[in-house]
Amino acid sequence: MLLVMDVGNSNTVLGVYDAKRLVAHWRLTTIRDRTVDEYGILARNLLSLAQLDAAAIDGLIISSVVPPLNSVLEAMARAYFNLKPLFVEPGIKTGMPILYDNPLEVGADRIVNGVAAYERHHQALIVVDFGTATTFDAITASGEYLGGAIVPGLTISAEALFQRAARLPRVDIRRPPSVIGRNTVHSVQSGLFHGYLSLVQGILTRMRQELGTPARSIGTGGLVTPLEADLRAILDELDPNLTLEGLRLLYERNR
Repeated sequence: MLLVMDVGNSNTVLGVYDAKRLVAHWRLTTIRDRTVDEYGILARNLLSLAQLDAAAIDGLIISSVVPPLNSVLEAMARAYFNLKPLFVEPGIKTGMPILYDNPLEVGADRIVNGVAAYERHHQALIVVDFGTATTFDAITASGEYLGGAIVPGLTISAEALFQRAARLPRVDIRRPPSVIGRNTVHSVQSGLFHGYLSLVQGILTRMRQELGTPARSIGTGGLVTPLEADLRAILDELDPNLTLEGLRLLYERNR
């Protein structure tokens, strides 16, 4: 079985594949000062709770945008799984040409998402990943990573508004009763919720214009689920586990 790990700034997602089937997955808070033993015990306990044998894990691939954790996770893999992990980093075989001015600047998770999306559809695509930041990644019809856009994530936007506007309260991010708020809480929720959906729709429209094609759009990431009902009206497809599937594909391509 294969253990895959996607380490983001806010969340770390783990998944276990038995061949091509995702048999279990978990989303955890990324804690940068966790020790090797803490990560190892946590991973093995999760496997045990899912009734999976840690000894059956014979492969491990990691995508990380938190470089200080890489050495910790590598040591964890060796100590608790007796494996040398494969990291998504320069030199790994992706099968996807990177057309960025400096390919080294592209986050590992963005490439992983692009690989998974293109393997599934083989057409022009825009992948939208809703995480700490919201990223838009454009893939050409021939399977090249073209580039994208990065905006502050919805949670960051809400927190910044609370911190910088003294009289505005911190609010839950949810759909308010109406776009026109009749109180401060609903007004803030309306601006965050509907404003963010409009942002996503606007960038998608502009990207499709530049691509010159009605590219298929796929949403993924930790905030897909709370926004799911409204995102389905904007995006062609939602897959919270797209990154995990991309990691599986990259592991197979680099065996």
